[in-house]
Amino acid sequence: MQKPYSQACENNKSYILNILKGAFSTHSNVLEVGSGTGQHAVHFAKNLTHLTWQTSDLIENHQGINLCIDDEPSDNLKRPLPLDFSKPWPVEIVDGIFTANTLHIVSEALVVSFLKGVGRHLENNGTLCIYGPFKYNGEFTSPSNAQFDLWLKNIDSNRGIRDIESILSLAKKEGLLLINDFDMPANNQLLVFKKSF
Repeated sequence: MQKPYSQACENNKSYILNILKGAFSTHSNVLEVGSGTGQHAVHFAKNLTHLTWQTSDLIENHQGINLCIDDEPSDNLKRPLPLDFSKPWPVEIVDGIFTANTLHIVSEALVVSFLKGVGRHLENNGTLCIYGPFKYNGEFTSPSNAQFDLWLKNIDSNRGIRDIESILSLAKKEGLLLINDFDMPANNQLLVFKKSF
């Protein structure tokens, strides 16, 4: 198998890292939900040496993640766990959770499942970081995001860019309060939540 590659990951990893350095500065164990190609994981683990970075994804994506880790191993970077939003998560309690470009490629029901999982597995005062595009007051932040949403729905009608208001409401039910909403390149956001109970 050829190692998977995402140009978008290469483009955004340094910008995301700049935020994560602050958001996870006092943390020790971060679970990445949906590690994809593994490019984010190897970059973040290498630059956030004070914490353990645990990868996870659907089992069919593990081979690609492992190839990426093989090429750029770090002592604090862990091999992927099998994680499906619709099933129990294979972790106990962590103090940080990160996910990138996942919520718009799963169904609304799985978005709910994801946030419930965060509520169960993120410790009190832990940090959740979500990277990706969102709508505000039902409006896309750019014409390109509107086109992207149409493209997603043509692949699967359950996909789509989520309303920030819906995410905040679901998060609040799990004790997750938004503390920062960073504007990122390519019309994306990085949402930072704290677990309050």
